[in-house]
Amino acid sequence: MKITKFGHCCLLLEIKGTRILTDPGEFSTLQNEVQNLHIVLITHEHADHLHVESLKTVLQNNPNAKVITNSSVGKILTQEGIEFTKVEEGESHIQNDVLFEGFGKDHATVYGNMPQMLNTGYFLDNNFFYPGDAFTNPGKPVKLLALPVEGPWMRSSESIDYALEINPVQCIPVHDGRLKNPEMAASWPKRILEEKGIKFSSLEIGKTYEFNLE
Repeated sequence: MKITKFGHCCLLLEIKGTRILTDPGEFSTLQNEVQNLHIVLITHEHADHLHVESLKTVLQNNPNAKVITNSSVGKILTQEGIEFTKVEEGESHIQNDVLFEGFGKDHATVYGNMPQMLNTGYFLDNNFFYPGDAFTNPGKPVKLLALPVEGPWMRSSESIDYALEINPVQCIPVHDGRLKNPEMAASWPKRILEEKGIKFSSLEIGKTYEFNLE
């Protein structure tokens, strides 16, 4: 599996020859240049995960790409004339020989009684779990976890505890686009998790990394 991080939660995943783009949001722009995509995967409707104009650019550059998301994002896409495949909690879909499974329903609480929204975490190919903006436990072994490390809905200690609960073989940090120095912010999770035997790998923006998930 290959991963290229474009920023925040926008990743280019290459699994079994299938190129998957996650959450093309407003904190990243490199996705606007990507070609040869097969799938765009969107967890929820916040602008740092779904920037509609960027998504339109991505789909113009990749006219055969399919969008996989939940019904909440789907309402927005329908208004824009963008087709999608719905995958939510308890649902699965196979596209290009890659299995997509949906886990979780609610975005983590930001503050008080602020309205909740639908957030779907996605488990890909029985290896990689991307929870979106929630600390959802898929209840099955995770080899590689995309770990949120910063946000208005979380504390660093919660991020670390979540990773310890999931106990993946390896973590990569996401949801760090608001940080001036993401590497420094990831230093504590890296130190604590690696002491517990969980490998933690930071990703340089625009650089492609290969992960052996056998």
